[in-house]
Amino acid sequence: MSFFSSSQDKYQALNIDESLIENANAVIRSHQMTIDINGMKEMIVSQRKVVTVLNKSGNIHATAFVGYDEGRKIKDIYLLVYDKFGNQIEKFKKKDFKDTSAVDGSTLYSDSKVKYYPFTPIEYPYTVEFYYQTITSNTGELPPAWAFSQDFMVSTQKSELTINYSQESLKPVIKEKNFGAFEILNKSTENSIVYQANNIKALKKERYSPSIGKIVPLVLIRPVNFNYEGYDASINSWSDLGLWMHKNLISGRDDLSASTINVIKGLVKDVDDDLEKAKIVFQYVQDNTRYISVQVGIGGIQPISAVEVDRLKYGDCKGLSNYTKALLKAVGVESYYVHVEAGNEKISFEDDFPNLAQGNHVILAIPYNDKYYWVDATSQIVPFGFIGNFTDDRKVLVIKPEGGEIVTTVSYINDQNYQKTEAEYQLNDEGAIQGHVTRRSQGVQYDDKYYLEKESEENIKKFYKNYWDNINNLEIKKYGFLNEQDQVEFTENIGIKARNYASKSGIRLLFSPNVFNRIKRAPPRYKDRKLPFEIQRGFLDEDEYTISLPKGYSVESIPNAVSIDSKYGVYEMKLNEVSSGRIKLTRKLSINQGNYPKEDYSDYRNFLKEIAKSDATKIVIKPNS
Repeated sequence: MSFFSSSQDKYQALNIDESLIENANAVIRSHQMTIDINGMKEMIVSQRKVVTVLNKSGNIHATAFVGYDEGRKIKDIYLLVYDKFGNQIEKFKKKDFKDTSAVDGSTLYSDSKVKYYPFTPIEYPYTVEFYYQTITSNTGELPPAWAFSQDFMVSTQKSELTINYSQESLKPVIKEKNFGAFEILNKSTENSIVYQANNIKALKKERYSPSIGKIVPLVLIRPVNFNYEGYDASINSWSDLGLWMHKNLISGRDDLSASTINVIKGLVKDVDDDLEKAKIVFQYVQDNTRYISVQVGIGGIQPISAVEVDRLKYGDCKGLSNYTKALLKAVGVESYYVHVEAGNEKISFEDDFPNLAQGNHVILAIPYNDKYYWVDATSQIVPFGFIGNFTDDRKVLVIKPEGGEIVTTVSYINDQNYQKTEAEYQLNDEGAIQGHVTRRSQGVQYDDKYYLEKESEENIKKFYKNYWDNINNLEIKKYGFLNEQDQVEFTENIGIKARNYASKSGIRLLFSPNVFNRIKRAPPRYKDRKLPFEIQRGFLDEDEYTISLPKGYSVESIPNAVSIDSKYGVYEMKLNEVSSGRIKLTRKLSINQGNYPKEDYSDYRNFLKEIAKSDATKIVIKPNS
């Protein structure tokens, strides 16, 4: 190893300031991106990132990869590895990196590749220095944002963004976000944009905290005058961008073979209503295609032609959406191609910041009776018009022939995310329970469960044992599902059995009557919470259980009714003896969507703590004689 032993004091892990190590899995020692916009058809992007990884959880921040394709070439790439003393112990050049397709098993994207090196550490801490430089004629592919802090549990010693432009017309527009208490230096000159930041401490992720992009300082970047795939553009509004995309990237890619047009027209020949036609077309796409995962930006932003998707019977989100759009057009139904930032975190497009590079997914908008029906063509099982928590409640770009429009997708808010649980179960004198549960789910709660009907028996039983982990010795005796896609409602029917659910105390049995839907514990307590908190999606649960006691037993002690009303939601729980040996439980819990300051977290935690306490309360029963 002496061959690599030249000392690099600046990369010694021991030299890192203690304030940057606190709460950190990794420390970004230096992160520099330089973008040279040399003309409408030439852009060079250079990125150098030096990361000290402190533990196994930090490995993800040391990954070395870069995507490329016919329009973006890699000019240079290398990876250096240093030990904790700053000694260089490994060096990997371009020839050492591996190549893989962006999509396994796909001929549609054979030119979309990723070059990477799978480095495996043998001890911690260690440091990697990763550098690459790419060149492209697609100057519209400016990185959409620069983050001065990479993630929770990661600190930044130095971060710098430099954008050089050869003429004023190529100068991109910049938008600063979340600068607030952070010291971000703007050192821009006449022909360059330069931002620097130093010593940003790691943020510890807290329960219910907003996504990292809503907290850390960001610079949003968008080109105004650019070229993409040979098409020049000058974009000053979302309308401009939508018009340009429709004209140059989407229009003319909706041709279909005569045989396919005849098939789809035959399926709707007796249907007059456009929405019903759209449902039939959507079902046809689900039955006859499959989805391959290629994010917008990796396989380009132009969809594969509809005729090609029709021939191969698969495509990514762009291809399948465009294909569905073409089929709808063939039967006279209007629809629009839609760019969206998808994911469980709701991320909206900026109203005043039209950016070609924004968005990672494509769906369709079908106008009908003065509203949009949103359709995701990538799923073979999702109901028509239901987009779930992947693309709900966020601003998206609807692309029309006359221009683009920012629209907010459908929101599943509070009591629209509904679950009703009804159960009957019997308790025997040994403490075992046996019964039947029926549960109906709508909205995002539907989204959480409808996939179960396609799962194996092993996975289904594992799901319920994890979900009801408060029931020891749980056995799933039977199950059945009803997926009513038109109503977007999923019903589960489950037969259960469990030994020793109730505990014995002498001649008495003690058991919690709320078997099937509990808040099991309060969220963690923070002595000095740093971040605000967010309830992204509210919900409403209603529960009704009928409990049969063992023969010859009666209630000795039963919990009082509980009612809690707060700005975060409402909780009610009541137990009644409806007849000798039978008890009825009714419960309601609603949680409200909202954003709250960090000072409110303790109150919210106490609200959930009281609910968890009530949900766990026990009934005491004893023999009559």
